[in-house]
This record gives sequence, structure tokens and C-alpha cells, in this order.
Amino acid sequence: MKKNWLLAVGLVLMLVMVGFTGCESGSAALGEITELNLSSQQQGIWVTGQGKVSAVHDIATLRLGIEAEEASVAEAQTQAAEAMDEVMTALTSNGVAKKDIQTQHFSIRRITKWDRDKEEEIVTGYRVTNMVTAKIRDIDNAGTIIDAVATAGGDLTRIDSINFSVDDPTGYYEEAREEAMDDAKAKAKQLANLAGVTLGKPTYISESFYAPPIVSRAVYEMEEAVAAKTPISPGEMEISLTVQVVYAILE
Repeated sequence: MKKNWLLAVGLVLMLVMVGFTGCESGSAALGEITELNLSSQQQGIWVTGQGKVSAVHDIATLRLGIEAEEASVAEAQTQAAEAMDEVMTALTSNGVAKKDIQTQHFSIRRITKWDRDKEEEIVTGYRVTNMVTAKIRDIDNAGTIIDAVATAGGDLTRIDSINFSVDDPTGYYEEAREEAMDDAKAKAKQLANLAGVTLGKPTYISESFYAPPIVSRAVYEMEEAVAAKTPISPGEMEISLTVQVVYAILE
């Protein structure tokens, strides 16, 4: 009986030792895998390339409208509606498509002032405001359209601003992307030569770009518009694109 008991104890000790050995070998294997993964992530030549191109504005967006003030809502609204019809006709007659005209703001507000004698606020009239945006695709015609709108709306005309943008910047981004990749490759080649290694193919590419803000400019006073033609200069904007590229190192 004692012999059998000693045999059982020995068997248990043997199993425990095998378990510890397996854990150690498993931990070592896991450590080796982790080390390899971390090492592979750091391999290669990391560079950043930048591409910049100048884009010519080809779209002008006008924010304009009518503002009428009268003693009653009905009178103010009638005046505003009639003037706005004239403005819309001026826009479409000068080549602005109806689909490119969009209402941005419409309001009817009371005009009040403080009556010192009565010590209360009294209503003196009503203001009707109707503002739209008009996209001008023939940007060379922007000045002519502004003058036509000012004449059509008369003293009720309000022109807040003019914005310039590029209708389809796809081609500019493609050009900037090519320039950025060429810049990245040139940098990687130089680094490889300095390090005395052979440059391989890209293993990782990431792109980011800077979206240029829409250029906004205030428009002239109405009194000046009738006297002379309004000059409009759209100018250019810069489109910038950056790529991060990782190149493999060949043995």
C-alpha cells in the first residue's frame, strides 16, 4: 500500500513539472512572436512627400437679396416681392441658371423704438428681408451680373459678399498627388543612399490634404455700382496634399 502511495505522488510531481515546462516554452514562443511583430513595424524607410498646385477659381457665388421697410407687413412684403422678381429676372437674363439660385434667408421683423413720453416700446414699421445665393459659372460675367442686380433691385438691393471656389478640383488633386509621391520617392532614395542600403517598393501609403477655405470678399456700396462697372478679380488658390510612404529595405 505504501509503495502504491509513493508511486501516485511521483506521478503527480511529474505532471506538475511538465506543466511548468509547457508554460515556460509557451511564454517564450509568445515573446518571440511579439518581438517579431514589433520589429516588422519599425522596418523600412519612412518619408513624407508634399505636393502643391495653384488652382484658378472658376465659380463665383453671390449672396444678395432685397430688404424693404414699410409701415405695414403687407406693404413691405409687396415691395420686397416686386423687387425680388426684378432681381431674379436680372440673374436669369444674364446666364445664371435657376438651379443655381437658392434662398438662404427670409424674414419679417417688426421695427421698434423707445417712446420716452409713454415709456414703452412702440412699433414703427416692418422689415422684410429675402436673401439668396446665386452661383455664377461664367466667372468673367460676375461684375456685369452684380451691376444688373443692383439696377434691378434699386435702393432695396442688398449684396453681402462674393465667394470664389473651384467647381471640380479633381484634376488639381491628381496633379498634387503625383508631385507628393515624387517628392517622397526622392527623399527615400537619398536616405537609402546615405544609409548604404537598397530601396525597395512602398509597403504603406497614407494621404492627407488641406482643404483651402472659400475666398470671400465684401462687395461695393450700391451708390458706386450704377456709376461704373464693377471689377471682379477671382484670383487663385493653393491646393496642398501630403503623403506618408514607407519603403522596404532590400538586402
